[in-house]
Amino acid sequence: MTFAALGPTAYWYLSRATGVVALLLLTASVVLGVLGPLRIAARPRWPRFAFDALHRDCSLLVIVVLVLHIITSVLDGFAPITLVDGIIPFASAYRPLWLGFGTLAFDLLVAIVVTSLVRRRLGYRSWRTVHWLAYASWPVAVLHGLGTGTDTKAFWNLVLTAACVVAVLVAVWVRVDRARPEYGGLREAALALVFATPVGMLIFTVAGPLQRGWARAAGTPAHLLARAGASRASQPVAARVRPTARPHAFSAALAGSVSQTQEPGGAIVDLLLRLSGGARGTLRVRLGGVPIDGGGLSMTGSQVDLLASGLPSVLAGEISSLQGQQFVAHVSGASGVAFDLQANLQIDQQNNTVTGSLQATPSGGA
Repeated sequence: MTFAALGPTAYWYLSRATGVVALLLLTASVVLGVLGPLRIAARPRWPRFAFDALHRDCSLLVIVVLVLHIITSVLDGFAPITLVDGIIPFASAYRPLWLGFGTLAFDLLVAIVVTSLVRRRLGYRSWRTVHWLAYASWPVAVLHGLGTGTDTKAFWNLVLTAACVVAVLVAVWVRVDRARPEYGGLREAALALVFATPVGMLIFTVAGPLQRGWARAAGTPAHLLARAGASRASQPVAARVRPTARPHAFSAALAGSVSQTQEPGGAIVDLLLRLSGGARGTLRVRLGGVPIDGGGLSMTGSQVDLLASGLPSVLAGEISSLQGQQFVAHVSGASGVAFDLQANLQIDQQNNTVTGSLQATPSGGA
């Protein structure tokens, strides 16, 4: 294992990819479902059952990709997402509203699949009513992607999302335009929705996800924001930074949790600790290495992030010495503030809890 393994995992990339693919498949399924009754096909010789089969296969494939999307999001481990969060909407500690929209879209699609399996017993009218949920799941899924997607601000993702919105709206326009005269009132309402939807989504995207501070407003936990800040702080700073007063040494009590993730060739151990007493804040430690007989880890890489009261920014660094449940680390920030940390931990492996103490001493600099 190398230090690079402590960065984004393969699960992170798979989660992003499956999310994008799921949106494309769901869009294709909705478009086929909207245009299906009009018997629009690429060729006149294409039979109706082939059109229906393509719509059904796209819908089933969406479920498969969404299951992979949920599993990889849970296995990635960066955000506190559980399998329960992928089933029960709006219950997650991570961006509950926007993640909940994705869960709700998944639940609606599962309901459609289940009712389709018992269609004969359920009756056509009841099945048809439930089947309309597929159209409700699509805008909910789009909001989920915009609200909590990793690539929301990427130009290619904005173009792709816009293309999906245009495809569905064009399909609805064609379907409504060919509706029978007796549905005139419904046609006007549908056409108004076709115009209002892109305008509303554009306003939401510009005023929300594309703005600075959206991660905090969306409900990202503070310790994840601190970790992202530490990552930025570790990058070179081109602009001059104002000098700050020399910080003082402090000591604090530690309490938190420990988790371990198996990786090819080794394991990653994450410690999330709260500071109390002499200082308040958060200490996050990530260790990469090879498990050794009798317990413990032969360290090959590390990352330490410290956010505490009185510090100008998040300090980031790595462990320089690890002896059992004690470690020494050096952390620094973009402002030039730096600390040497000495931590003494007591790890309860049965309950996955950690207690201990921390001594922080100002050092010479970054």
